[in-house]
Amino acid sequence: MEYREKYEEWLSNPYFDADTKAELKGIENDENEIKERFYKDLEFGTAGLRGIIGAGTNRLNIYTVRKATQGLANYILKKGMEGKGVAIAYDSRNMSPEFADEAALCLAANKIKAYVFESLRPTPELSYAVRHLGCAAGINITASHNPPEYNGYKVYWEDGAQITPPHDKGIMDEVKAVTDYNNVKTMSLDDAKEAGLYETIGAAIDDSYIAELKKQVIHQDAIDAVGKDLKIVYSPLHGTGNIPARRVLKELGFENVYVVKEQELPDGNFPTVSYPNPEAEEAFELGLKLAKEVDADLVLATDPDADRLGVYVKDTKSGEYKVLTGNMSGCLLADYEIGQRQAAWGSLPDDGYLIKTIVTSNLADAIAKGYGIGLIEVLTGFKYIGQQILGFETSGKGTYLFGFEESYGCLIGTHARDKDAIVATMALCEAAAYYKTKGKTLWDAMLDMYEKYGYYKDSIQSITLKGIEGLQKIQEIMDTLRKNPPKEVAGYQVLKTRDYQADEILNVETGEKTGTGLPKSNVLYYDLSDDAWLCVRPSGTEPKVKFYYGVKGTSVADSDEKSEKMGKDVLAMIDQML
Repeated sequence: MEYREKYEEWLSNPYFDADTKAELKGIENDENEIKERFYKDLEFGTAGLRGIIGAGTNRLNIYTVRKATQGLANYILKKGMEGKGVAIAYDSRNMSPEFADEAALCLAANKIKAYVFESLRPTPELSYAVRHLGCAAGINITASHNPPEYNGYKVYWEDGAQITPPHDKGIMDEVKAVTDYNNVKTMSLDDAKEAGLYETIGAAIDDSYIAELKKQVIHQDAIDAVGKDLKIVYSPLHGTGNIPARRVLKELGFENVYVVKEQELPDGNFPTVSYPNPEAEEAFELGLKLAKEVDADLVLATDPDADRLGVYVKDTKSGEYKVLTGNMSGCLLADYEIGQRQAAWGSLPDDGYLIKTIVTSNLADAIAKGYGIGLIEVLTGFKYIGQQILGFETSGKGTYLFGFEESYGCLIGTHARDKDAIVATMALCEAAAYYKTKGKTLWDAMLDMYEKYGYYKDSIQSITLKGIEGLQKIQEIMDTLRKNPPKEVAGYQVLKTRDYQADEILNVETGEKTGTGLPKSNVLYYDLSDDAWLCVRPSGTEPKVKFYYGVKGTSVADSDEKSEKMGKDVLAMIDQML
């Protein structure tokens, strides 16, 4: 069916409500908008759905949410797991509560019980709830840090991680098989509750989740000593982190937590930022202003679903607030958690591992080597770190010590199987307290780490290419690089090329080819001389192609200079392909 026919079908079919039809009637003279909304179905990918809110098959709305849920329900029924139920959470985005209920009522109509949080909750708490309640799966309504016009639908499996093979393909196939919206089941909220198929959850899960976080504290003694003196500025960026982050810090003894008032309350329009991403400088403007007023030691911001944490720390020598990238904060926490556990336990487990994604800093490799522990590299996406934890549990071999990815996400402990900015907030404040008892700031600790392991610097350049033409251009860029791989980048020689789609690693000097050992993915990676690297991949959540890169210098200034040159060369490379 062509996009015009689909458009007319939505206008005429009594299944679609009056508001939907009115919205579609309003674009009847905009052929391009009709095409964008109906030229394809919103793709159910390996993590679920993410798209612009609105009417149409290529938009996120109550109908596309129901359709995805019907596919998930069909998969659960085929697996004979309907008796275990599904946990559902949602964030502060527009339409999040409505989409959560639509998913719940579709499940209920399929005789699968839904456990729905009473109000917005962080992503990691949903991950925790799936395992805590013994559910078959979980659904989280969130678009993470995307602009306000977006929302999303993430699916988790019974281990608490986002779906991975074989379940991701199985669920995707079931969703694709739902071709007629008229066959998607739903029921009324009252009927679902009366049948015992809709249960509201909240405080009991909150208490259990927070208790699990507090078990990860290593130096309560340091918090007791200086927690009342440490000054922390925190922003939830209009999202879900406000209550749990403040609660855990207060219960541990951090008395001076200053919340950015303008960004405190949930608001799906995110009025103080163009998009609510703690990776973006603008997200910290208000927080840094408050930090200077109160002379804060550190400034923290979580994204709307509170799985990512952005950080600025004060350098007392210069009086400046230094930004920590996701690689920097992740490595700082890895070094702290692994090092302090080694001190507390006397030694680390022989089968201990640090896990990182392929686009994460080589500093992580150096930290693992420094502690004599194993390093596991996985594809981009925290679910692959969760998959490794599940593998440790099922095989009885392997001890999870820390896992993180460059996109501002880490997990301390195994209470959840997704990145957790609430536990990261807690741990970073604990680390700040510990270093304060040693007369150091977090920035001092960062410099000590560089001195110990090497001055690594990592960054990213990305370009946004929207719409149908944008998707084609992104694929053209990947095809061009596959056909004509670079021999050098920014003066660094290409030593190895890794094509994860072809499952091939090529040693450029010897011509030897080996497998990647990872699932196939549209990713290209170049190992460069002098411990530098470049990786190219399309974003899985946004219409972007991303160029990640890293260098190693002899000092902060030297690594900054090398990184800047690499960035300029990467941009020049992009320009040539556009």
